[in-house]
Amino acid sequence: MPTVIPYTGYGTTSRIRVLGRVLLTKQPKPGSRQARKAQRREERVRGWRSFVSVPVGAVEVTIEVEGIVRTVLADRGGVVDASVDVELEPGWHTITMVTPGSEPVQAPICIVAPGTDFGIVCDIDDTVMVTALPRPFLAFWNTFVLDVHARTPTPGMAVFLERLTKEHPGAPVIYLSTGAWNVAPTLSRFLSRNLYPTGPLLLTDWGPTHDRFFRNGREHKTTNLRRLAGEFPDIRWVLIGDDGQHDEEIYGEFALEHPQNVAAIAIRQLSTSEAVLAGGRSRTDLTGENAVPWVYAPDGAGLSEKLKRALD
Repeated sequence: MPTVIPYTGYGTTSRIRVLGRVLLTKQPKPGSRQARKAQRREERVRGWRSFVSVPVGAVEVTIEVEGIVRTVLADRGGVVDASVDVELEPGWHTITMVTPGSEPVQAPICIVAPGTDFGIVCDIDDTVMVTALPRPFLAFWNTFVLDVHARTPTPGMAVFLERLTKEHPGAPVIYLSTGAWNVAPTLSRFLSRNLYPTGPLLLTDWGPTHDRFFRNGREHKTTNLRRLAGEFPDIRWVLIGDDGQHDEEIYGEFALEHPQNVAAIAIRQLSTSEAVLAGGRSRTDLTGENAVPWVYAPDGAGLSEKLKRALD
């Protein structure tokens, strides 16, 4: 039967962004041995297993929050990414999502308070998580092979992000990655186990589009940054990424387009070996073209120290 896999959403006090995915699954009886085994397997599930389940597209998903009911439609890949008008108080809330004939599931929603003027957007691969593999194999490895317990956190990065949230209470933390929605549960467990601040994941739908075999990761990041600027026009974001992909170029171009929405850009520098595996370091000439501060360091501690000086 169709089952909703809920993801963390976010929003303002008048509009929320609901995220999830509808898959075709076989539900074991509650309390049965199969149910207990399924739960234990879920704790150590490898990314490739999430690609075995069949997505269900064009199915209605009913959302209930604070007594308000709305119905949205999953896309052809089973992804639910919908905006819903609803009045909510700032802070964390829980919404219920259900498809016809399935059990309801709950998803957390982070509501950003009016007047919030600081936020964090952070990349995942090679920024908060390190995989020492050649770049062409990185996505394949993270998606299909690597167990959540084997992923390596970037030194000091969790402390860096936690410090930013403590210095700016109520600041939203958004993890913006080119990874597929299929591995969202695995990534969420990795972030939680390594004490990263809780926040929504903005990932990509797996599979081809009408004109390409793989989704355009750069377009995904650019589109979501522009969307965040529109949804939260008063927030200035610290954009965190690394110098092994296109983060510098994407962030630099966004800062030129929306200088009022960027507080600073923090780039983790890959080690020599990591840069070789990544196919070299990115090159951008945008650092001198905008007024926002740029900071570079190989780990979270260095970025934290340099960003503090840049923002003081």
